Amino acid sequence: MNVAVIGASNNPERYSHQAVTLLAQNGHTPYPVHPSLDSVAGHRAYPSIGAITAKIDAVTVYLSPRNQHTLGADILASNAPRVIFNPGAENPPLAAALRQAGVDVVEACTLVMLRTGQF
Repeated sequence: MNVAVIGASNNPERYSHQAVTLLAQNGHTPYPVHPSLDSVAGHRAYPSIGAITAKIDAVTVYLSPRNQHTLGADILASNAPRVIFNPGAENPPLAAALRQAGVDVVEACTLVMLRTGQF
């Protein structure tokens, strides 16, 4: 599964960095998204979801709502069928808009989901 990790960090202590690592360890292909990084945990980073040329199967969001200005349009343009809002990234208006567009929206921790086989 190809997974865009929005708000990926190159700091190993950040959950978004751990998600990139754990996704890869679980057989998924992470696509870290951060406008000012070249790579995260050895994976090429992308400045936006739109810069990813591969089909995106899921998006996991680590940005706080105040930094999600264009995220809805970017996610919809990616045609990702599933979006996970991690703790602290919840955005009810955006979640509602995505659901209305037919996107499966989950509010959960990607790390917990991966560790418990719920991803």
